[in-house]
Amino acid sequence: MSYTTDRQPQGYPYFPTNKIREAMIGELVAINDYAYHISHSDIEEINEIWQHIMDDEKRHYGMFLDLLRKYDPAQYEMFKKVKKQIHINKKIKNPTCSSKKYNQDLILNYIRNDIKGELEAIILYEQHITEIPCKEVREVFHKIINDEKEHVEELTIVLLKYDKDKYGPISMNK
Repeated sequence: MSYTTDRQPQGYPYFPTNKIREAMIGELVAINDYAYHISHSDIEEINEIWQHIMDDEKRHYGMFLDLLRKYDPAQYEMFKKVKKQIHINKKIKNPTCSSKKYNQDLILNYIRNDIKGELEAIILYEQHITEIPCKEVREVFHKIINDEKEHVEELTIVLLKYDKDKYGPISMNK
């Protein structure tokens, strides 16, 4: 069963630890999206931006998991148990990706969707900050919010460069 519908969290997490889990879900969705886009695009300049943002999203996931283990003792105990039980010796080989490449219009649609996802993360995380009593957890959310805001600007610059249409008063010259 999935906690998300159309990739958006459903319901309302009442516990601060579930707010962290909800944020982790958002980061995983973003990681998967960026990985998918990179594997289907041959525009190196855009792929570099996507890769940079995906690396940040992976770091965010790790930051949230670290918090979760700290504030949910049962989660931390499960981590210690599983760490002792599972030993992975082989590296996963990269699966063969589709050779189909996106056309530029489809890539622009994905960039706009990525901006939407970053904005949704900012809204969600700012809401969580107002509801979480622990200062340390709020500080981590705030750091990640600033990264998400940077991602919005990076993706917007790419969008403005590759989209022949204008977006009102915004430009790369400001």
